[in-house]
Amino acid sequence: MPKIEIYTSPWCPYCVRAKRLLDQKGVTYEEIDVMAQPRRRPEMEERAQGRTSVPQIFIDGRGIGGCDDMYALDRQGRLDPLLGLAP
Repeated sequence: MPKIEIYTSPWCPYCVRAKRLLDQKGVTYEEIDVMAQPRRRPEMEERAQGRTSVPQIFIDGRGIGGCDDMYALDRQGRLDPLLGLAP
């Protein structure tokens, strides 16, 4: 299984939607709450090439963007292979 990381904040509806999709896929992920761990925000911004919004999602270290980006990958049939799920 690939390593999945998602930078989030509480009260973020897009974070909730992104985590819901990952949960529906049955994959495990590391959630990094940038409000509870503010020192991690600069790390997120650097990894996300300057993006400051949450969520920011990484699969095996590769940034795939935010919630809308992940849902677009799912619609295109490209998310499951990234998650290590059968096509």
